[in-house]
Amino acid sequence: MKKKSIIALIIFCLSLTVSAQKIYDIKKYGAKGDGKTNDAAAIQKAIDACSKTGGRVLIPAPFTFLAGPIDVKSKVDLHIEAGAKLLASPDEKLYTKSAFRTNPGEGTIWIGGENIEDFTISGSGKIDGNGISFMGAEEEDAYVLKPFNVLDPRPHVLTIIGGKNIRIKDVHIGNSAYWTVHLIGCNDVVISGITLLNSLKVRNSDGIDLDHSKNVRISDCYIESGDDCICLKNRREFEEFGACENITVTNCTMTSSSCAIKIGSENMDAIRQVVFNNCIIKNSNRALGIQNRDEGTVSDVIFSNIIIESKLNTDTWWGKAEPIYVTAFSRAKGNHKDANWRFPKGATEGKVGEIKNIYFTNIQCTGENGVFVSGESKDKIKNIVFENVSVFMDKTTAFPGGLYDRRPANVEGFVKGSTSGFYFDTAESIKVQNCTVQWGKNKPEYFKYAVESKNIDVLKVVNLDGEAAFPNKYEAVKK
Repeated sequence: MKKKSIIALIIFCLSLTVSAQKIYDIKKYGAKGDGKTNDAAAIQKAIDACSKTGGRVLIPAPFTFLAGPIDVKSKVDLHIEAGAKLLASPDEKLYTKSAFRTNPGEGTIWIGGENIEDFTISGSGKIDGNGISFMGAEEEDAYVLKPFNVLDPRPHVLTIIGGKNIRIKDVHIGNSAYWTVHLIGCNDVVISGITLLNSLKVRNSDGIDLDHSKNVRISDCYIESGDDCICLKNRREFEEFGACENITVTNCTMTSSSCAIKIGSENMDAIRQVVFNNCIIKNSNRALGIQNRDEGTVSDVIFSNIIIESKLNTDTWWGKAEPIYVTAFSRAKGNHKDANWRFPKGATEGKVGEIKNIYFTNIQCTGENGVFVSGESKDKIKNIVFENVSVFMDKTTAFPGGLYDRRPANVEGFVKGSTSGFYFDTAESIKVQNCTVQWGKNKPEYFKYAVESKNIDVLKVVNLDGEAAFPNKYEAVKK
């Protein structure tokens, strides 16, 4: 058979496969698509019908479908056609289901599903969380958060609990008032080719949150978020799902007002066997962050082949332009917002687990601060390796520097003092090999050492290419 004939046969077979999939057009179920009518009931009818047999729920172009909360189901491909938009209703009274079970103070669910299998979101249309409509006044660095009594009505865009075989591909999703894609206890997930754009002024507007999830592959995505672009965690509200593990992220470009890639912050179990590779982080406050504040552990993580561009921001956002940030401190206690829902049941203070076997390799950092590693005791941070990591520092904004940010932890939030290429404080074993530290023309007096360490049991610096910011005043390595 000739090559052209084989190709034609393949195309024909594929067309038969697509045509065999049953289509459930939401317009045929009563959706208006005028951008004003609440089409949630019609969309729900289409999803319910599709789930019985399996198939595709079509959000057709060129319409905008306004909708309140929607429950997605198994065996459904929710397809947003190019030129179509699914838009969250701005009516706060519609959002009554907490995104975190009995914890009502951290947003609600817009598109949600629980214990579902074989669910897909596809198409190159838009899923729009209408986030700005849930915000207060716009200020210079962020939107004001509206006050609430018990339930924070801000909707998360997509929340899936206990999902299996979940696929999210090609879609444009964002403008979220809170987290955008929150996957809890999910197994076998692929997120590929999506564009996720949130306002850089909306606090809590995470991009993708993997919570107690396993066997997840994220690739070829473009993400802008006010808060974390991609975050791995283990929330206490969902502890029955166990560890977050076997995660790969590759070929993604990210921008964040806070931290582009975050591991932890909430972690009451284990986060392990994780790879971030071939990524670009631009114009962000903090780039790569491991922030352990609970009794869970973080281990066996590789960050490789990453370009980082960081800059200082206001104190509204966690971080002080650290391109790489690894900390282990028990969380703040007392009346802090994080306290009551974060500690183990009945506890008034918590403990922090260890971080170990973390590798940073082939990473290029440009910005206003250096690498920061710090723990509350030496045994909390072990075997951190930096290999072929280059750090270039230059003062480029008017925001004050000379700080590292440990907020929110049960210690003083800001570490004041020198800014060094690598700053290590209280750990067991750190290795810096074949790394480079360079300084730009704008060098404030707090720019100091290439490597600075305090209270480190074993620090190995091998083949360092770099010197102090002011070599006539300081040595390259201060131990």
